[in-house]
Amino acid sequence: MKKIAIAFVLTLLVAVGGFAQVDRSKLPASGPAPEIKIGEAETFTLDNGLKVFVVKNDKLPRVSFTLVLERDPILEGDKAGLTGFVGEMMMAGTKNRTKDQLDQEVDFIGASLSASSTSMFASSLKKHQGKVLELMADVLFNPVFPQEELDKLRKQSLTALAQSKDNPNVISSRLSAAVVYGKNHPYGEVETEATINNVTVEDVKSYYQTYFKSNIAYLAIVGDMDKAEAEKVVKQYFGNWKQGEVPKFTYPIPERASKRAVALVDRSSSVQSVINLTQPVKMKIGDDDYISSRVLNQILGGGSASRLFMNLREDKGYTYGAYSSIGADKLVATISVNASVRTEVTDSAVYEFIYEIQNLVENGVTEEELAKAKAELSGSFGRSLEQPATVANFALNTDRYKLPKDYYATYLQKLSALTVDDINATAKRLIEPDKFIITTVGNGAEIKEKLAQFGEVTLYDNMGMPAKELTADANMTAEKVLETYLTAIGGMEKVKAIKTAKISMDADVMGTPLNLAFVYDSQNGRYGQKLSVGGNVMQKTTLADGKGSMSVQGNSMEMNEAQLAEAKLNSFLFPEAVYQENGYTLTFDGLKDVDGTPAYKVIIATATGAKLTNYYAQETGLKIKYENPASGDTFYSDYQAKDGVLLPMAWTIKSPAIPVPLEAKVTSMELNVPVTDEDVK
Repeated sequence: MKKIAIAFVLTLLVAVGGFAQVDRSKLPASGPAPEIKIGEAETFTLDNGLKVFVVKNDKLPRVSFTLVLERDPILEGDKAGLTGFVGEMMMAGTKNRTKDQLDQEVDFIGASLSASSTSMFASSLKKHQGKVLELMADVLFNPVFPQEELDKLRKQSLTALAQSKDNPNVISSRLSAAVVYGKNHPYGEVETEATINNVTVEDVKSYYQTYFKSNIAYLAIVGDMDKAEAEKVVKQYFGNWKQGEVPKFTYPIPERASKRAVALVDRSSSVQSVINLTQPVKMKIGDDDYISSRVLNQILGGGSASRLFMNLREDKGYTYGAYSSIGADKLVATISVNASVRTEVTDSAVYEFIYEIQNLVENGVTEEELAKAKAELSGSFGRSLEQPATVANFALNTDRYKLPKDYYATYLQKLSALTVDDINATAKRLIEPDKFIITTVGNGAEIKEKLAQFGEVTLYDNMGMPAKELTADANMTAEKVLETYLTAIGGMEKVKAIKTAKISMDADVMGTPLNLAFVYDSQNGRYGQKLSVGGNVMQKTTLADGKGSMSVQGNSMEMNEAQLAEAKLNSFLFPEAVYQENGYTLTFDGLKDVDGTPAYKVIIATATGAKLTNYYAQETGLKIKYENPASGDTFYSDYQAKDGVLLPMAWTIKSPAIPVPLEAKVTSMELNVPVTDEDVK
């Protein structure tokens, strides 16, 4: 018993001593990279050049077919938007089936079937694979491209384009592409109303006939099918697909800026700035720096533990998230860092971006950062292998990028072997901190001068084109702009003669009828606004007796002082007639381009800081645009005389609360009529 006790104590002392020798201030050393057993895709090529990859997975009775066309990027020019129509046009009916019949047959077997300008995808239960392949082949070989489908797609595309012009994130992407690649590069060109309207059915047919050729196609089959069966069904459904000569294109590689510069889109209604620092990079999968660039990006801005995220969000609180990306593309890609930040910290955020980029290049990464990044990337790689489609994608990439056969099997070994010196060398080779273009979408009046410290500021419009340089009369003031406007609509005397108004407007949002009703009572300081959908009041605003309230779907709340001040700015039918007597501050901000119309910009502010911005056409003096950070932008047109005063009968409202621009038309307007308390409630 004594011997047992002594043995227990000795064992305990050894154990304690062992624990005491562990240095918990350091991360445990990484073990050797595991050997990856990636299931190989079996492959074969048809006589017509179609390359097929098969990844058998019989865990579920399903099978999917992914067809990819390997063509060069296309500069669409005056028909930009064409390739976006091709897939939907192919799915709009065949020589054997109408669109409705095709959709019904796909739905009946619970399958998926889709197409784009460079791919097709089909998926179904194993027992329905013959049917889904029949449908896929019918779409691939027998599309009819109906004119009515193009008309519908064109309308949808134009609506989306109109919406995108007021989306700061889309504007930022468009601007970044324009300044990095240029408008004469496939990655930099922009769709416009003109280019979309230029696309014809014949253009779509010509594209299809030119590029849908078997000799540039890959087919990946994933699911409950082996190679022998795949050879049989692929020959059956795709064996007669014709080869053809496909055009090749080359484009100059965009050069980096000679020095740091700023590209700014002035969006006055923005309460945030969308920032993106970007420069082109020549990088494709398989390049010597490719894997090390993944590690580099992970450390810089690849997630919530990255330098950018920890600095701009966790430390400074400038944003919800700050990220980076180092792209890879057969042609050219970009290095970018980005975030959306509060307007007042825009310049501070840019400073931190530049600091982090310079610090990374000049001082490099740490062993601890490298270990964490490797662990994160290894885990992500491992999880991706759970999807059979990953194996097929690896096989496609191996062929398309001419990679070594064991490239993905040895991926973790290559990742594990990277050292701090490797990552630092990659940073110095890829990144030039003083040659980034800083693209920013935000309130120019608040941020333009602050951004000038980082480089020359060039203004762009919301389509990524250099903004038109407009010069206002040197003697023009905000007061003169308002005076001209009041004269243009009928004169101060007639304007002030209108004491009350009731206006009703009808609109349509994606097939849903809406009604906007406004009640103005300038004599008694009362205002009412209602938004009704299908006859039901969804939202309303009320001002009366010096107080204000807002209601959304029956839930009401009283306005605070700042909200009340802002609401009062919007409560006058002719606010320009009362701005000065109500103590509002007016700021003239020059001559701007409003969708092709030169217009004077005037910023109106209350003592509490509430602001709105109006634009008045230089030629006519009429108000053509109103901006409000909370409610969005409103464009005014179709001015008509009512009681001797010109009033806009058409409003286009672009609000963050609605998915598409709202085209509202005045259906009734009553001026100088009695207004009761009930009218404004």
